[in-house]
Amino acid sequence: MTEPSDLAAMAATATAQLTGPGGRFEQVVEHVLGAPTPVMKHRARSLGELLSRSGEFGDRDYLVTESRRLTFREHLAQVAALATALRERYGIEKGDRVGILAANTPEWVLTFWAAQSLGAIAVGYNAWWVPREITYGIEHTTPSVLVVDAKRAALLAELDIRVPVLTMEHDLPALVDEFDSRTLPVTEVAEDDPAVVLYTSGTSGRPKGAVHSHRNLASVVEYHRFGDYLGAALAGRAEPPSGRRFLLTSPLFHIASLHNLVVPRLVTGDTTVLHQGAFEADRVLRLIERERISNWGAMPTMAHRILEADLERYELSSLAGLSLNSAPSSAAMQQALRERLPVARTSLVTSYGLTECSTAATLASPADLAAHPETVGRPIIGVTVEIRDSAGEPVADGVEGEIWVRGPYVMLGYWNDEAATAAAITEDRWLRTGDIGTEHEGRLQLSGRRSDLILRGGENIYPVEIEQCLEEHPAVRECAVLGVPDPDLGQRVGVIVVIENGVTATEPELARFVADRLARYKVPTQWRITTSALPRNATGKVIRAALAV
Repeated sequence: MTEPSDLAAMAATATAQLTGPGGRFEQVVEHVLGAPTPVMKHRARSLGELLSRSGEFGDRDYLVTESRRLTFREHLAQVAALATALRERYGIEKGDRVGILAANTPEWVLTFWAAQSLGAIAVGYNAWWVPREITYGIEHTTPSVLVVDAKRAALLAELDIRVPVLTMEHDLPALVDEFDSRTLPVTEVAEDDPAVVLYTSGTSGRPKGAVHSHRNLASVVEYHRFGDYLGAALAGRAEPPSGRRFLLTSPLFHIASLHNLVVPRLVTGDTTVLHQGAFEADRVLRLIERERISNWGAMPTMAHRILEADLERYELSSLAGLSLNSAPSSAAMQQALRERLPVARTSLVTSYGLTECSTAATLASPADLAAHPETVGRPIIGVTVEIRDSAGEPVADGVEGEIWVRGPYVMLGYWNDEAATAAAITEDRWLRTGDIGTEHEGRLQLSGRRSDLILRGGENIYPVEIEQCLEEHPAVRECAVLGVPDPDLGQRVGVIVVIENGVTATEPELARFVADRLARYKVPTQWRITTSALPRNATGKVIRAALAV
C-alpha cells in the first residue's frame, strides 16, 4: 500500500514535470491587470478559441438529458446558427449582454456559447428569483436580449420588460432552424475582456454581479486539464481516460456547473449529463446507473439525501470520482459516504471556492481528507492563499484570520459597482474573501463563512437581504435573520421579528410577504415574533451571538 507521504512525493515530482520548462502545462509569470500572476504558457486566449476546436470530437455526446442527446458536432452547428441569428436578427455585438434566465437545459449552454462566439457577455440570472429580483437583475446588467424558459417567461409577463425575450422552447429552435448551416462567427477579444456575469448574494442587501474574463475561464479549463494529467501520471498513464461522463446537478448559473463542468468538458471531449427538475435521490441514482456516470460533484445536501436511499438497489460501479462542493461537509458525512459508496473510499475530495474566484481556491485530496476531515485542502495550481489579520498582514501558521486569494482565476470585479470591487480586490489583485480560516502546514481550514452567511443546500443567503425585505412590512420594527442547523440542507433560515406594540402580524402573513419579494429558498421557515427589542452593542449593531430563534 502506498503511504500518503509517498503519494505526496510522487505528486510533487509529476507536478514539476508537467509545469516546468517544456512541460505540457508550463507555468510562467506575466503581469495580469498590473499584478505578477502565474499563468500557463500554452493556453487558449479566449472561450471562442476553445469553442471553435470542439468540433474535433465529432459524434461524441456533449450534452445529455433524460430525453435528449447533443453531440459535439451538433452542438457546434447549433451554436453557429444561434450566434448568427443573435448577430443578424438582434444586433448582438462584442460587449453586449445576453441574459439567460432558466433552469438547466441544453439551450442554456447553447446560448452561453453563442454569446462567447460573438464576444458578448453571458449573464446568468438566478432562476429562483421572483419578479422583483428579476427586475433588479435586468436593470443592473441591461441585456440586449433575454433568453428564458417557459416558467420564467410566465414571470416576465408580469413585468414591464423592454428587452427582446426569446423562449427556449419555441424561439431558439426556430432560430436555429432558420439560420442552419451558418459558419461560426469568430470575434476577436482580449484575454481580460469580460465573458460572463454570475450573481452572488450581496452583503449589502442586493445581489452583486461577479464579472469573469476569458482569461478566468480559460484558466479554469487548464486547471481541470492539469488535474486530469496529474491523475494519469500518478496512475502510471501518459494520458487521462477518455469518454468520461460527468453528472451536473447544480444550477448552470453557479460556477460549479458552468465554469467547472460545462466549459472544461467542451475542451476534454467528455460528456455532461444534465439532471433537470428537483433533486430526487431515486431519479439521480437511476440517471447515474443508466448513463454510466463516472464523475459527480455533489453538494453535501445531495449526498445526505443519497445516503438515505437503499443504495443496494442501484448499479453505481461506473462512479470513479466523487467530490463534495459548495458547502462544508462533516467528518461523519464523509465517513458515511466511504462506508456506503465504494468510489468514496479512494476518490472522495472536497474544495473551497467562491463565485468571485471562478473555481476552487483549494482542493483536499482523498489522502488529506481521510487524515484531516476538517480541511478544505491546499491551494490549486496557480493560486496563492494567505491568512491575514485585520490590518491586512499575514499571520503565523495556525492563527485565525481572513482568507485572501490571488491567481489567474480571480474575477475582474463586480458589475457596475466600483466601491464593492475596491473593497474586495486590492490593487495588487488579492481577493479578500471575507471568510475566516486558519492554515496548518499548507492545509486550509474554515472557521466561519462570510459575515453571518447562511448556506442552505449550497445556496448562499445573506441575512441583510431578507432583513431589509421584512422591514418594509409596516408591522415590523426590526428583525434579525439567522442560520438554523438542518440535517438535510445544512442550514435553514430562521428569523426573530420585532413588531410594533399594539400591532398584530402572523407568521403566515410575514412569510407570504417575503415570498412575494424574494426567491423561495430565502423565505424563513423558523420564526419567533416578539415585541422585545433586539440586543445591541455600544455601536448599535445587533449582537447576533446572543440571539436564538
